[in-house]
Amino acid sequence: MERSELLEVIDTLRLVGGDTAAVEAKRARKALPTRLWETLSAFSNTRGGGLIVLGLDEEEGFAVTGVADAAKIASDLGSLCGNMEPPVRAVIQTHEVEGHLLVTAEVPEVSTANKPCFYKGAGLTNGAFIRVADRDRKLTGYEVQLLLSGRGQPRDDLRAVEEASPTDLDADLVSGLVGRLRRARPRVFATASDEEVLRRVRALVLHGGRSVPTVAGLLALGAYPQEFLPQANLTFVVYPGLRAGQTGPGGERFLDNLAVDGPVPEMIQVAYAAFQRNMRRRSIITGLGRQDVWEYPETALREALVNALAHRDLSSASLGTPVQVEMYPDRLVIRNPGGLYGPVGVDDLGVEHISSTRNEVLLRLLEETPLPGTDRTVAENRGSGIPTMVAALREAGMDPPIFHDRIATFQVTFPNHSLLDDDIVDWLRGIGAGDLSNTQLLGLARMRRGEVLSNGSFRSGTGLDSRVAGAELRDLVDRGLVHQTGTRGAARYTLSVRAEEGLPSEGGHETVGAGPIPAEQGDALAPRSRRRSAAERHAQIRKALQEGPRSRQELEALLSLQPASVLRHLRSMHAAGEVEQTGSARSPKGRWRLITTSATPPTPTSASRNAPLPP
Repeated sequence: MERSELLEVIDTLRLVGGDTAAVEAKRARKALPTRLWETLSAFSNTRGGGLIVLGLDEEEGFAVTGVADAAKIASDLGSLCGNMEPPVRAVIQTHEVEGHLLVTAEVPEVSTANKPCFYKGAGLTNGAFIRVADRDRKLTGYEVQLLLSGRGQPRDDLRAVEEASPTDLDADLVSGLVGRLRRARPRVFATASDEEVLRRVRALVLHGGRSVPTVAGLLALGAYPQEFLPQANLTFVVYPGLRAGQTGPGGERFLDNLAVDGPVPEMIQVAYAAFQRNMRRRSIITGLGRQDVWEYPETALREALVNALAHRDLSSASLGTPVQVEMYPDRLVIRNPGGLYGPVGVDDLGVEHISSTRNEVLLRLLEETPLPGTDRTVAENRGSGIPTMVAALREAGMDPPIFHDRIATFQVTFPNHSLLDDDIVDWLRGIGAGDLSNTQLLGLARMRRGEVLSNGSFRSGTGLDSRVAGAELRDLVDRGLVHQTGTRGAARYTLSVRAEEGLPSEGGHETVGAGPIPAEQGDALAPRSRRRSAAERHAQIRKALQEGPRSRQELEALLSLQPASVLRHLRSMHAAGEVEQTGSARSPKGRWRLITTSATPPTPTSASRNAPLPP
């Protein structure tokens, strides 16, 4: 880690007022914190790892207090890393900051084959943690089990359901699968009996001298799998409000609510019918003007359902949990038990052609089982489900899906709005984005809605390869439209203050006439009043602070600004020597106050821009 990167980390901690998902700071003046192994385990088990900084006092607003003996602290930290299983290969360094020595440890994520990483002294049950927001959380027994099963190929879908028999399979589904296999691979299946075919594809296995269905066989081909696997189904709920439990104007708790049973092919069709009766039409802006479409594209919905049902965890610990579908006015959520399996991470979804399948036998059956009444199979192309889903949303002018992998669950969320709506188009025109690529426009629109992009998440929404995505993001940074924090794989991108305020970029164009948002769209792209500049916002903040110190939350409410926007303005004004922070950054009593009321604020020097915020 470069010293400049560390200074930026410290600056961010002070502005945020606490640790982050990727950074843990400790005072550690004379010795290591007694349970620092929890953070080593948590970062090792979390996507992307994390950074430990020793010598910062969080209680004093992340003041640099330093460590008394940097060599000893670094040595003890290295020994602690060696007491983890597997050993943590952290990059440990010493830095001089503000006249004190800090010790940092860049903790890498361990490989899937070695998770969970745990502290030997506490054992696997009590010594394995994961990072959640700014805290280290102990892994549950179920999460430990899932991570251990990820070291090899799970076989839960191959488990024999001994109380069932071949007569519990649906004759039409069996006929469709067997007929397809005989036509596609006659050398293997043409002369085999139906039962022999089903045994060869592991829908049936021998158990106690007789053929019985496997879990995969029942889910793909069963007449009523829930007779033997009661919760291996799907629940579908439509809520009237923005959260579960919020009632509608008539007091209704939900607008639709059903439990969907049957084999996977049937559940997909019933669930999609429920989508159709609960979806509305909406208008989007395209290169040809306005177009009416369904709220969610059919292809994206079907692929999301197939992924949730085919890749759910089928171990005994999770069979009591169904796949859950929740529709809200502003989003659609599909959640299944069991997080991502194998080497695939959230940032890889939709862009990397990596196939990692928890339920190999079930997916193989679904690839050969036709949907009832159609010639299409349930899962048509292995490894293409999420790329197809992302492409369908992109073509519909919608945000890409948001993926959450929490080890015990995997969730995909579809925001219910057009990515390039009237407000976004007007804003893109104002910042002079006319000569940008379509994918850059989409990236800016996502950041405008508050998303923090990485190279991976930018690729997942655009389909670009890593090299092109990196070049497009760097171009946005060079234009002054985007602010970059971190480097290499840790780089994150947010809107610059200039872009946040709707000011034209350097060398940009005032009209957006390229790609999916042409300027010739008449009323749909009519210009609106110019948004306030950064100087105007700074003047508002100065006026507010002239009445006395205020907290960030008070400024947000007073100026009707988002938290990220207030933080950017305060950072800029602090660098210019206009404001300072008083009290602990984490304390609700922490306030910002003016240190100059000059109408023309001083131009920040490079030294002042890099100066840390006071505690």
